[in-house]
Amino acid sequence: MTRPQRSDAARNRAAVLAAADELFATAAAPARVSMDDVAAGAGVGKGTLFRAFGSRAGLIQALWALRTEPLRRAIESGPPPLGPGTDPSQRVAAILDAILVVKLDNRHLTLALEERSGSASLYEQPQYQLVHRLLSDLLRDVGRGKESELLAHLLLAAVRADLLDHLAGSRGSSRRQLRAGVAALVDLVLNGSSG
Repeated sequence: MTRPQRSDAARNRAAVLAAADELFATAAAPARVSMDDVAAGAGVGKGTLFRAFGSRAGLIQALWALRTEPLRRAIESGPPPLGPGTDPSQRVAAILDAILVVKLDNRHLTLALEERSGSASLYEQPQYQLVHRLLSDLLRDVGRGKESELLAHLLLAAVRADLLDHLAGSRGSSRRQLRAGVAALVDLVLNGSSG
């Protein structure tokens, strides 16, 4: 049985998440935002920050979970095209497009999230593994067989934060261009010849 969170702890948590979001959004290099920066921005002690989130990676994960909660719910139990019961080909395309949009809308945060943090790489993060497993299963359902796991990794590579930041930031690619490119890639994977 979990105890309810104290009101001051809930306020501190909200302040920390708001400060972290602002800092990651405005930092020239999100990887350089420190726990000291976040604590100062939130007006809390560093100990409060570590008690609430455990580490910088834990803080980023909590912020990312807030940002992606609507997408997670839509994929787990929502209506088509994201939710269960959708044609697997349409669902793969919809999921990749939705991930792309969330990452573009939260580039600052996804860059911080996807940077290698300690020994846990992007590919070991639970949210990556869940999406990879779902895409692998859907690709298997459309007949990609043994290739499905590799193809799921390759599709997810197309929506990596560093690539999107490079294309949208440095190269000036528009959201429309990026979405069309990812849709074309999904179509190639789903409908291209195997082998």
